[in-house]
Amino acid sequence: MQYYKLQLGCMLILLYIAFIYRKECMKYRNRHKRKVFDYLLPVGMFSVFFDGITAHTVNHPDTVNSVVNMICHMLFLVGLDTFIFLLFLYMRAITEGVPKPKKKGLLLYIPYLINVVAVVAFMPQLDYLEGEISNYSMGISAYTCFAMAGIYIILTWITFVGRWKNIESHKRFGIFSYLMVLGGVTVFQMLHPQALISSIGITTIIIGVYINQENPAVEELSRYHREMVMGFATLVETKDGSTGGHIKRTSLYVKLLTEELKHRGFYKDILTKDYINNLCKAAPMHDIGKIAVPDMILQKPGKLTDEEFDIMKQHSQRGGEIIQETFGHLENKEYTQMAYEVARYHHEKWNGRGYPEGLRKKDIPLCARIMAIADVFDAVSMKRCYRDALPLDKCFEIIEEGSGQDFEPLLVEVFLDIRDKVEAAHHEVNNQ
Repeated sequence: MQYYKLQLGCMLILLYIAFIYRKECMKYRNRHKRKVFDYLLPVGMFSVFFDGITAHTVNHPDTVNSVVNMICHMLFLVGLDTFIFLLFLYMRAITEGVPKPKKKGLLLYIPYLINVVAVVAFMPQLDYLEGEISNYSMGISAYTCFAMAGIYIILTWITFVGRWKNIESHKRFGIFSYLMVLGGVTVFQMLHPQALISSIGITTIIIGVYINQENPAVEELSRYHREMVMGFATLVETKDGSTGGHIKRTSLYVKLLTEELKHRGFYKDILTKDYINNLCKAAPMHDIGKIAVPDMILQKPGKLTDEEFDIMKQHSQRGGEIIQETFGHLENKEYTQMAYEVARYHHEKWNGRGYPEGLRKKDIPLCARIMAIADVFDAVSMKRCYRDALPLDKCFEIIEEGSGQDFEPLLVEVFLDIRDKVEAAHHEVNNQ
């Protein structure tokens, strides 16, 4: 046991994490979608298990069959590189999505596939050497395994550093920490092959990823927060006879437009992961100021008088004040500011003829410019107490005609380009 007690301890930790993770996933199974982590965890356990087995077999060559010893080493080496490869895919998944195994994406898979073939092909040539603290294995299979592990660890670091804006700010230090441990363990293992400490790197990664990013209970808590915000906003919306559809639809339109802008590389210095998350959570609050507008004005079936419209316009200014009064104490200042700007400025116009301040062009916060398009499109596409809904074709025409006047031209162009997605979101919410 002296040779594999480290691996045994790591295995017990991973079994505990697997048990908790599985339990939480079953609890929220209706909302749990399979992720890269669902493969990373079992492969990590597989690697640590065979790390422990080989730590025993390599030190007992007289009592362990040579074929069994070779097979165990092969499974450990393949498992180790598979784990590192999945970690790389995981980093891609949380920053920009898993690369498809087609064309350019295939290049990312090739080193891993070559390594698996090389490990298996050269296993008969693996040498088992004596060390001062433990025996260990060396040979082409081992060299190839650690070389490929090194390549994918470097690629993982490049992905993390190059796309750190796509990761929530409160998660960046955690990722940095466990990647540092993995890199340190890998380098030490390469320089001192008899140390047999690979399991420490694997276990640290699993613990770090689970605590920092993949705890289902934390995800569920975030979902509860979103639902509470949505419920509060919907409660306000019912004042003007709506049923919550406007909040859901506009939030979806905002999400679709923002993600497409980011995908095309527009406003890349602004559209970080935090910014997009905060905007999607703030969008339902855009009309919160209507809670201060009298029902007789909100529900009036005919056209508003000038005096009534002046009162109605106050909802944007009042909404900003309510956001500051209600959420000003939260630690997430970025979210509070985002919600404030969305509520206060979503009726500003590109040509400066909006309200409450008459801001123009890029003086209007980007989040409010995005919200404005979503709000107007949904307003004209749905039936109101004072008019019928317009056909979707006419709604898109209104947005197009507002380019350069009511809305930023670039945002209009992108919005029209994703028309199919917008229509799908529109029908999806209406059919719920």
